[in-house]
Amino acid sequence: MTGRSTPWPSVLLSAVASVSWAFLGMAGVAALGLHLLGADAAGSLGPMTAAAVAMAVGGKVHPTGDIGAFGLNGSQTQAAIGITPLGVSLVGALLLAWVFLRSLRGAGVVVRPAELVARVVSTAVLFLAVLGGLAWAGQDTVAINGGKIAPPKGATDDLLNKLPGVGKISGGLSDGLQGLITAKTSVRFHVETGRTLTGGLVWVLVVLLIALLASRRSPLPAGWEAVHRLVRPAGSALAVVGVVAVAAGIAAAGYAAATGDEPGRIIGAALLGAPNGVWLAIPLGLFVPWKGTASGPLATLLPDPVNRLVAGHDGASITPGKLAELDGRVWLLPVAIALMMLVAGALTATRTPREPGVGRAGFVGRCALRLGVATALTLPLLVQLTRVKVNANLSVFGLDAVGAGVDLRGSLPLALLLGAVWGAAAGGIGALLALATGAAGQQAARLALPGGTQLPDKASLPGATAPPDGTGGTRPAPVDAPGPVGSAGAAAPGRAGSSGGADDSNRTYPEVAYRPGPYRPSPAYRPEEAEPNPYATGQPGAADSPTVAAPPSPRRRPPRDPDAAKDKWPEPPPPPPPVRP
Repeated sequence: MTGRSTPWPSVLLSAVASVSWAFLGMAGVAALGLHLLGADAAGSLGPMTAAAVAMAVGGKVHPTGDIGAFGLNGSQTQAAIGITPLGVSLVGALLLAWVFLRSLRGAGVVVRPAELVARVVSTAVLFLAVLGGLAWAGQDTVAINGGKIAPPKGATDDLLNKLPGVGKISGGLSDGLQGLITAKTSVRFHVETGRTLTGGLVWVLVVLLIALLASRRSPLPAGWEAVHRLVRPAGSALAVVGVVAVAAGIAAAGYAAATGDEPGRIIGAALLGAPNGVWLAIPLGLFVPWKGTASGPLATLLPDPVNRLVAGHDGASITPGKLAELDGRVWLLPVAIALMMLVAGALTATRTPREPGVGRAGFVGRCALRLGVATALTLPLLVQLTRVKVNANLSVFGLDAVGAGVDLRGSLPLALLLGAVWGAAAGGIGALLALATGAAGQQAARLALPGGTQLPDKASLPGATAPPDGTGGTRPAPVDAPGPVGSAGAAAPGRAGSSGGADDSNRTYPEVAYRPGPYRPSPAYRPEEAEPNPYATGQPGAADSPTVAAPPSPRRRPPRDPDAAKDKWPEPPPPPPPVRP
């Protein structure tokens, strides 16, 4: 393999590892969440897990029912689900990006465009192949047995009200489950293969793009140095605060589970839908208006006080002010989101390198501009991801949901505008705080620094010549060994070996590094003329004398000069004569 070819073994192994870990993580979270919710009591957990994973990456699932006991025929029992379990999506995205970026760092500080494209394409192709298998497996018939899944009457009252963003499932659901013991009810669901593969392709490409733009230590092709300085500090800051916000939501769910009546159901709902509630609250806390429509018993699935605001209203506007009229604690949401944005601004300032010649005002302006652009692009994405749309024409679980539906959607243009405003304000204030504390630019990655992606060429290093095979590698050239001091082969000060001054332009280190070192080899030992040499030929007794296994006699030193020990320093010269006036 030549130095310019794509390392296909590494590329393929990276794709297999990334896709495998992503699907294992998504399948594990989906299966655990469905099991804790008790879904495996109504049907097989495997097909339901496959369907949940397909929905998490942009797929679409259509359930159809056969519920003749409730007066509805097969054509009337249909539904459409437009909810993405973002808990499953987040786990898959984090694992896919982490393994992909870890393998990409082995390419060095700069990756060739052909290798980067090969890694992305191989990962996407393998991802779609596995997703196609899940789409084929994600279809099953769920037989509903009310005697097994119906909880005691009143057990679910106010259960999920303790978990913000999920809602409650009391009322008609709990009552109707008691009447399903003798009912013959079945619901069949299937995954649309074409829609799922298209959504999966978009999902994996977006995840890899966000990973490349948010990872501060991963290499990029040559010429993309501006991305390290302009995009990655703000992108990584928003990614960190978004994931931390989800972790805080899961921690709140853990507290609710520890103090609630049914901890399993709360944890299961948090595993599947915690990012849905948290990421919906972020644009809402930044005053992005939402429109909500809820009809039928499905309105009870919305969190309080959102369900009270949209119930019975067609296209009701959802804002923090209107929600605060029903519950004054809603005003804590904008405060928390504002603090989150301030943390993002401070992280952006600490990760943005301070370029020479740029003053404090210029640094603040650049941080504000970069975080404003990043937030303006991120907020509409969150609005689109957290959209809820469920249309039901079913009569199951005791809910007469004929013609029922829930539709929550945010304003994308206002999300873009408010994202730019909030991001610029948070970036500017965060930069001022970082400058005041001396933390500005202290966490900048090496690739974002000036010259961070520039490496010295191996061929330009001193003492390196190309091998005769022409592969482009390097090997050290022989350097003449320095002889004794004063000999012709000794290196002169300031010169490396005996190469002269012709190669001074190729030197990359200070001139002192090329001077000869302090080591001087001692002259070889030669015996005195009067001392016999037993190994020399022609000496008497050198050839016919027996070998005696005895230690050698001590070396005889030449006699010392008796007057050598009497040597003293010479007398100092007489003082100069006095100066005559």
